[in-house]
Amino acid sequence: MPATSPSAPAHHAAGHHDPGTPPATVRAAFALWVTAVAAGAFETALMVGREPADAIGVGLAVRLAVFTAAVLVAVRMRRGAGWARITLAVGLGILGTASLVVEPLGYLIDGGSLGDALARADTLEWAFGMSRTIHLAAVLTAVALMFLPTANRYFRGPA
Repeated sequence: MPATSPSAPAHHAAGHHDPGTPPATVRAAFALWVTAVAAGAFETALMVGREPADAIGVGLAVRLAVFTAAVLVAVRMRRGAGWARITLAVGLGILGTASLVVEPLGYLIDGGSLGDALARADTLEWAFGMSRTIHLAAVLTAVALMFLPTANRYFRGPA
């Protein structure tokens, strides 16, 4: 029976490995995904306070499902699952970002003015805008961090 080293990596199901402690880039990306989810939850709470009760049911359920899935997938990413990194990058980094910017871009494309929007914004809209800015910055930075060289080595695992 061959001896095994306690420092030898444990191999799991196809595409998974036990890479050890994640590098700082991956830990930071994880923290930013959690920040993005928290910002999304805050934005949802602000919308719930403003929308009629009958208009929020399905949207609230969808957001809750997305937030839950995002945190669960981010946990797997932090543990070194390459599929989770790709899922976050495509699902939230691309599709999620598009969903965050489509309404403001549509407003501007339809001739709306940023100056006018800012001039008539109330406290709730300012809070929403600040949260949305944090949300977008967290997502875009998390995606970038997940693909830096140290993160790439972590997701590739031992050679």
